[in-house]
Amino acid sequence: MAKYVVTGGKKLAGTVRVSGAKNAALPIMAAALMTEGETILENVPNIADVRCMGRILESLGAVVTWLDANRLSIKVNGKIGSGTPYNLAKKLRASNLLLGPLAGKLGRAEISMPGGCLIGSRPMDLHIKGLKAMGADVTTEHGLIKAKGKLQGEKIYLDFPSVGATENLMMAAVFASGRTELENAAKEPEIVDLANFLNAMGAQIRGAGTDLIRIKGVKELRPVNYSVIPDRIEAGTFAIGAAITGGKVRLENVIPMHLVPLIAKLKEVGVHLIQEEDALEVGGKEEYAPTDIKTMPYPGFPTDLQSPMLALLAKAKGTSMIVENIYENRFRVAGELKRMGANIRVEGQAAVIVGVDQLYGAQTKATDLRAGAALILAGLAAEGLSEICGIEHIDRGYEGFQAKWNSLGAEIKRIED
Repeated sequence: MAKYVVTGGKKLAGTVRVSGAKNAALPIMAAALMTEGETILENVPNIADVRCMGRILESLGAVVTWLDANRLSIKVNGKIGSGTPYNLAKKLRASNLLLGPLAGKLGRAEISMPGGCLIGSRPMDLHIKGLKAMGADVTTEHGLIKAKGKLQGEKIYLDFPSVGATENLMMAAVFASGRTELENAAKEPEIVDLANFLNAMGAQIRGAGTDLIRIKGVKELRPVNYSVIPDRIEAGTFAIGAAITGGKVRLENVIPMHLVPLIAKLKEVGVHLIQEEDALEVGGKEEYAPTDIKTMPYPGFPTDLQSPMLALLAKAKGTSMIVENIYENRFRVAGELKRMGANIRVEGQAAVIVGVDQLYGAQTKATDLRAGAALILAGLAAEGLSEICGIEHIDRGYEGFQAKWNSLGAEIKRIED
């Protein structure tokens, strides 16, 4: 298995362009199955998860072609299949996002239970409950979710503002007869991007980005060209990287409005930030103040930036606390950071971090995508060499990872064992 070797003590400096958002590209790719003809997507991150979704779409009958590094063509001509193959679905949590589009377009779907990062249970019950409310007959057996039946518009209350359930039900409702209302819907920018894409194709969706989304069913959609929003999590990871190394980095292709909770916390600990319309300048320093963080659904602090912030706060002057309210296994990275000298105590869904003066290089393992990023950040700030294995997780979600960080002055080497 491949690993990264990181040389610590390098201050990051320079300019980096943030890639398109993984968590917007994946549902948009799924939604492209809902029309006939060629959809062209721009600003698509060329990462393992996106390539896996492309293979799943091909297994259903679409033709998926990379036109260049970040432009993707998805052609749908004629019939498409209604079932996802297990050998691909097990690698990608977002494969569950095909449930809504297939159930809505075909009146049937057979989805293998998905894989992805092992950061929590992330059940499908809200997706299933919503489809049942819309009239589908949904069963789960032998690792499959099967949905069948013509969908009807309905008022649906989500017990939790789940991003995946909001996306799946919004897509399913596009072809449902009548009107659908999703109450307590998730508000993430990626949901707004998906709604904008669907509306560009001819859907009638209002309220995305609020807790009440209204969808009026339509008969058909048309293919379009569409550009995916920038990745706020990648942008946040670079911002924390600049801070933890005491460097100065300019991030381009950024929407600072999507990073409000992170920007607030970085300012609170002492990071210098300058916001522009589509850029963010981050200036680090030698010492940071502690802070407390609670992860929450958007517009709260994003769970995907909790692990990178854990690495930064490990070097703060004082005691910090992070409470994880989204996924129950997000603190698995704490044990790996402790191998590098961090003083972290995990109590249930809370982590107490007592800052130390120095982290030290060690052999560590990435247990999920964001944990991998956190260990890289810790390695950049540590004394000596750090080895991070399990980097297939990093490949899943960060485009051109090694090249981008090294362009800013990091020294990260990839070794294939």
